[in-house]
Amino acid sequence: MRKRRWPWVLLAVLVVLAASAAVVLSLPPFGGRLAGERLARAQADPNYRDGAFVNAQPPAPYTWDYLRQIIAGQFAGDEVRMPPAPLPALKPVFAATPAPGLRAVWIGHASVYIEIDGLRLLVDPMFSDYASPFAFGPRRFQPPPVALDELPPIDAVLITHDHYDHLDMATVQALAGRGTLLFVPLGIGAHLDRWGVPAAQQRELAWWEENTLRGVRFVATPSRHYSGRSVGDRNATLWTSWSVIGAAHRFHVTGDTGWSDHFRVIGERFGPFDLSLVKIGAYGPGAPWLDIHMSAEDAVRAHRELRAKRLFPVHWGTFSLAFHAWDEPIRRTLAAAVGSGVEVVTPRLGEVVDADAPFASKPWWESVR
Repeated sequence: MRKRRWPWVLLAVLVVLAASAAVVLSLPPFGGRLAGERLARAQADPNYRDGAFVNAQPPAPYTWDYLRQIIAGQFAGDEVRMPPAPLPALKPVFAATPAPGLRAVWIGHASVYIEIDGLRLLVDPMFSDYASPFAFGPRRFQPPPVALDELPPIDAVLITHDHYDHLDMATVQALAGRGTLLFVPLGIGAHLDRWGVPAAQQRELAWWEENTLRGVRFVATPSRHYSGRSVGDRNATLWTSWSVIGAAHRFHVTGDTGWSDHFRVIGERFGPFDLSLVKIGAYGPGAPWLDIHMSAEDAVRAHRELRAKRLFPVHWGTFSLAFHAWDEPIRRTLAAAVGSGVEVVTPRLGEVVDADAPFASKPWWESVR
């Protein structure tokens, strides 16, 4: 009688699959792992428990009903999640030397070019086509209004967390190659090390820690989110918001976050801000999602708690990452701001917002048809 060999064949297949997965996960885009002094620093952090960073206010847990809701939303939704035509964009022009003051230019998604007190900054710069470690996955609706190699010298980059739509390996390596400093949450230095970023260009901060560059303070402030770039590294690195404080101006970057009391605490400690760069899109459905990606209505509430003057909406109009229409976040944000005394600026891609000058906001998304 012929012996059955299928258990050994199955075992061989599993071994090959496991080995292949190990090879894939070791590729550079997935980043590095915490070790040595960096791991010891994380373990000593009050927000690090049982091998991972945690939120002060944990998000709601996943349930089977919630997972079914997610699956239904993914395959049964009828929202227009991608714009039917290109978004209007302007080609920004950069002066040889930044003028005094505070200016912001929306590059797309959470990426913003900032000038403050003579410094040139980029927030969560993402210039690649895909928010993914590979050449597939969420693809940007259109190219950025300015190419990465067309930017003037950038003094520093602010990274809020390590997800692919915020921390892009190719963009980081290109900027680091020009000598740009990178302000990152605790743990992300492991990714930067993996990508060849010199330690001298890294500024790795935990919540409430700060660093100064040419008189401008960069303070890592709390947020309510999570992190991870591959299997097995969920919440291995910290996530953060940023409060940037100059001699005459200041701004706040919420990063991806759910609602919590941290907005009030930051506003009381560092406000009022001239600009708040607030995440408005990629929310819901359900509490587990909203607890880490707040709604547009909570974005307006967060702006008020931060004691900011102008709300500069980000994290919308570039990738399809949630189950809502591509322009729903800005429409809901403006509706929530009505009657609340909140000024929401709505720049087109590449358009400059000057904190000291009036800005004529227009509903440009209504013409994208």
